[in-house]
Amino acid sequence: MARLRSDFWVSAYLRRCGVEGVEAVLRRRGAAEAGAIFVKVDHLDGTASLYGPAPQLFVDDSGERLFAVVLQGVTPLDVEEKVQRELRFDTDLWLVEVDDREGRHFLDLAAEE
Repeated sequence: MARLRSDFWVSAYLRRCGVEGVEAVLRRRGAAEAGAIFVKVDHLDGTASLYGPAPQLFVDDSGERLFAVVLQGVTPLDVEEKVQRELRFDTDLWLVEVDDREGRHFLDLAAEE
């Protein structure tokens, strides 16, 4: 099954957050068809988390996007620094920022072994 384009996925994700009453904004637009998507969750308590594409070994044939924790419970500045490092390698990445005290992100996370 073909994977959903990044621009469509991000649009649907932003809508999902809105339906759930969670504020989410697109901070950086990447490549429309296949840009990697990163999601920063600001916990609004001085901590943040970053989720990014799961390693390929966790990806199956379903076409669903799976995510993995990149950083968790760190300062928002730590997340920004990591995103800047990622941008040096992949200028086509997308960045969505979610603000939620409960840390809700609505992402499908890859199972950890």
